Amino acid sequence: MNKSKLFAAASLAFALIAAPCAPAFAVDDLSSSSDGVDLSSVRSKIQAKDYKAALAELRGLAEDTQQADVYNLLGFTLRKTGDYETSLTYYTKALDLQPDHKAAREYLGELFVETGKLDKAKEQLAALTKLCPSGCEEREDLQKAIAAKATN
Repeated sequence: MNKSKLFAAASLAFALIAAPCAPAFAVDDLSSSSDGVDLSSVRSKIQAKDYKAALAELRGLAEDTQQADVYNLLGFTLRKTGDYETSLTYYTKALDLQPDHKAAREYLGELFVETGKLDKAKEQLAALTKLCPSGCEEREDLQKAIAAKATN
């Protein structure tokens, strides 16, 4: 086994062991990060709610690569700063690149909830239901957001 394969196997084993212990923060499809973009620094900034620093780093990454996770996290960060219009643009780019990106679907649905477009949020929920018929965190989170908005 060559060094790169050994490193990849060790990294995967660590990720599987550490995942249950990881704190909750912006979700993205880690499986789609095939181009080697390291988003750990961005995720840390987002977790710390340092959206300005996260945006600066993400914009630099977006100039260098077209990657669904980068665009999804750009959308997430922009949404958290209240820039809904630009956020929508980046979620759309993420889904153009990877239509089955569950986190982008969840976050786009949450954007629609926040902007009062429940019908569009429910469309994203329907897409998530098809992507994970047995349930998944993204689907459950969007369901909760829609339900919370519907009761207000």
